[in-house]
Amino acid sequence: MPTRSKPRPAPAAEVLERLRRGYPGADCSLDHADAFQLLIATILSAQCTDARVNGVTPELFRRFPTPAAMAVAGSELEELIRSTGFFNAKARSIRGACRKIVEVHGGRVPGTMEALHALPGVGRKTANVVLGNAWGTPDGVVVDTHVGRVARRLGWSRHADPVKVESDLSSLLPRETWVFTGHALILHGRRICSSRSPRCGSCLLADPCPKVGVADPGHSRPAASADRTTTRRRGR
Repeated sequence: MPTRSKPRPAPAAEVLERLRRGYPGADCSLDHADAFQLLIATILSAQCTDARVNGVTPELFRRFPTPAAMAVAGSELEELIRSTGFFNAKARSIRGACRKIVEVHGGRVPGTMEALHALPGVGRKTANVVLGNAWGTPDGVVVDTHVGRVARRLGWSRHADPVKVESDLSSLLPRETWVFTGHALILHGRRICSSRSPRCGSCLLADPCPKVGVADPGHSRPAASADRTTTRRRGR
């Protein structure tokens, strides 16, 4: 009996061209003024909408404008971030990260993957958000639930592990496209390529996509972590 050939992955160059046409303004959606604010906002965004985080951070940064101030924040920190969910765990991560930024990095958010990843509450995704959007030096593509799902459907990765998906995408795509691609795929996953009911009939990637109409193969949503987000520089 003849074996069925596997669908070819969607061609990266064509997908990128279509994403640029469809999401020309794909950018960050967490308001921030600098790398410190972006780091904290990204930690808060775990299992929380970006809109909710943006509603919390203005007062948070007014009260604690620097890593030194936030490192010694009292119970007011938990109260200010309570509405973002998992506020006790997030407060511990924020204080721990800020203490290390002050003690090890002189109060400045570091600009390398190794140093960022060593901060409490900071995984590769959060580090890549900061590196790509604050410093312009991404170490890989930011992979959240949406990016992982779309990447699997496009045939760009077969993995559920975000770190493995990141490796696949970073090997496939030109480095200069990593930041844009992350933002564009997140928007596409939210608006069109949903987990259970993808809108393939109105999808700009339907032609090259090898899995049109296929639901995400049951990968569970990751537990709360500091690793979820897109970002926008405040005042842009």
